[in-house]
Amino acid sequence: MFTSYFLFISGGEIFFIMFIVVMVFGADKIPDIARGLGKGMRQLKDATEDIKQEIQKSAEKQGINTDFTKDIKQEIDKVKENINEVSGTIKRK
Repeated sequence: MFTSYFLFISGGEIFFIMFIVVMVFGADKIPDIARGLGKGMRQLKDATEDIKQEIQKSAEKQGINTDFTKDIKQEIDKVKENINEVSGTIKRK
């Protein structure tokens, strides 16, 4: 049986959702919908990046030390690298 999970959704549920999407929108509209979603996600990412840059510039103008953010980012990157080393199942107590 197909037991792959993506975002806590099983393969059967993904298939059912895709079936409903095809029935509602039709197969010819799905690429346009996906393209629109992709553009929207890109615009959201660009807007988020612009906001981050504006906050960074404002903090630098006011003389606020922002070096701690770089340290935090480095620690997060280390954790991301080490997360691949974790294996086994997660058990609840």
